[in-house]
Parts: sequence; C-alpha cells; structure tokens
Amino acid sequence: MPGTLVVPEGYRPQLGLQAVESAIKDIKDFFECHLAGALNLQRVTAPLFVRSGTGINDDLNGVEQPVRFAVKEDGGAAVEIVQSLAKWKRLALARYGFQVGQGLYTDMNAIRPDETIDNTHSIYVDQWDWEKILAPQERNLQTLKETVEAIYDVICRTEFHIASQHSQIRPLLPARITFITSEALHARYPHLSPRQREDRICAEHKAVFVIGIGGTLADGQPHDGRAPDYDDWTTPHSDGGRGLNGDILLWHPVLERAFEISSMGIRVDPPTLLQQLAERQLTQRRELPFHRLLLSGELPQTMGGGIGQSRLCMFYLRTAHVGEVACGIWPDDMVQRCAAANITLL
Repeated sequence: MPGTLVVPEGYRPQLGLQAVESAIKDIKDFFECHLAGALNLQRVTAPLFVRSGTGINDDLNGVEQPVRFAVKEDGGAAVEIVQSLAKWKRLALARYGFQVGQGLYTDMNAIRPDETIDNTHSIYVDQWDWEKILAPQERNLQTLKETVEAIYDVICRTEFHIASQHSQIRPLLPARITFITSEALHARYPHLSPRQREDRICAEHKAVFVIGIGGTLADGQPHDGRAPDYDDWTTPHSDGGRGLNGDILLWHPVLERAFEISSMGIRVDPPTLLQQLAERQLTQRRELPFHRLLLSGELPQTMGGGIGQSRLCMFYLRTAHVGEVACGIWPDDMVQRCAAANITLL
C-alpha cells in the first residue's frame, strides 16, 4: 500500500523549477566537498549492481527484495541492483589499500522496489555513501559521537551557504546536535511508537542523533530495523544503552516532523557479527564470501553510513515532497493531489 501523503496547508515552494535545479547542484557540490575534508575521504567509483549470493548487497531490514536480472554474456549470472553499499565499501577500503584514518565516499544510486512511497520515500535512493578505517582502540562511543558532530557541522555550514544564496531561506538548525539512546528515548515516551518518539524529541531539540538502532528494547521491539551484518547495535555503553550506530534526525519545518538525514555507525567486528547473526537466527550467513572475509580478519575495522542527497535538498529548500528535488515514479492519485497543492513533482 502507498504511504500517507502529507499536504501542508497553504504550501508554496520557496524557489521556481530552474532555481531548484541550480540549488540542487550547489548543495551537492558544497556538501560533498566539505564532507570529504571533514572526514578525510576520497571519492571513488561505485557499482550500480553486484552479484547475487555474495552477501555484499545491503539487506536493509532483512525483508526487502532487490531488483534482480540475469547477465546474458556471463552465462546468465544473477546480479542485483544495490539497495545500499554498506558492505561493498568495506571491501573497497581493503582492496584499494586505504590506511587507518583514511576513507572513501561515493555517489550511491539505488533501487528499493519495496520502499513505501510518501513525502520522503521513493523507490529511487540517492545518497553519499562513505566509509573510513578505524584503529581498534577507536571502536567506541566517543568516536561515533565525534564523527556525528563533524558531519553535523557540515550540515550546518551547508545550510548557511544556501541561505546566503537565497534570501527567502533562513537558517534553522541549532548550533549543537543532541544525543540520546534508543533506550532512553523509549523510557521517556514508552507509550509512543518509534516514529512518534522521534517526532517528540526532534520537535524539542531540532537536531538529534538516536544511538542504538537494531537491538531489542524494553517492549521487545527494536527502535527500527537494521541488518545484523554491518552496523554494531550490540556493544553495551556505561550508561546502560547499547550499540555503536544511529540516525541523524532533523526537524522539517514544512512537514513538521522528524526527518532522517543519515543512518551510520561503527561496523561489526567478528564477535559482534556472530552475536548479531545468532540474535536474528541468521547464522547461515557465516558461509557467504563477505562474511568469511570478515570473520577471518581480512577486512579492516571501519565506520560509515549514508547521507541522503535528496533528503538534504528537501530540508535546505524547504520542500514538502522528495519528488520536488528528485525524479521518481509516483502513484497517479499522489501526482494529482500534489498538483492541487502546489507540489510540483519532477
């Protein structure tokens, strides 16, 4: 079923179509350059598809099905359109010979056919996927928080830059991002759904990083789904929380709700991988090529994530729908309702 379309009352886009296209390029150029500098990343070329059965493609929540097709000139070999590059990046760091403190980023274009379609979701996903190598002693909560703060600084600088180019857009982000664990967020709002908890905390603080996505909370459910074989959502904290991953959320002023910009985290090491596979009853994945390399110690310890390109453009340009900043396929009734509400879909 299609997602729920939110139509903000009295909505008017801030920029015309040509100005939007110009601003999109400006946002992407500025953000990409400053992200690379902040995290010491080198741009690399990434695949649009990978071979099936290797364990390289991202399983997201573990239930979404990738687009598959056969390659005629390779004996009908099965390949999949990527859903993200969480595992491929770790392989690439080892293959390219990156060292501790160095990393890569790439333009990731994915197809997620099972995605819910609404104001912020499309079956087409574009993001900056990044990954960098950590020293073993950096595998901790402090490293995660420092990296989140560095990314958030780039997000804020980009907002000021875009506001300086377009007088109708005013900076809204706070100087600092607020950290909270998924356990603490659940304890604060135990009777709300995860989405409602995010809305409450983000309405208060405007920019939030929720730590620990994937592990089971006190109500027996995770805050949100995560595949068990890339992010670490198991490692305990001294404050009672657990997990070395999370989501960057911003308050969207037009939609008036929490708005996920990035999912990121420190990746699993061999013990964490085994624990999380067992927790999800997926221990058979240990025999996949990617997982064998990781368990044998042939892959570096890394952290990484994805930062939504169209999501950021939506936020900076104060648009009501992702289709205003990215081309996509939309249900007919959504197209008609958007047209009636001054939401111009590309």
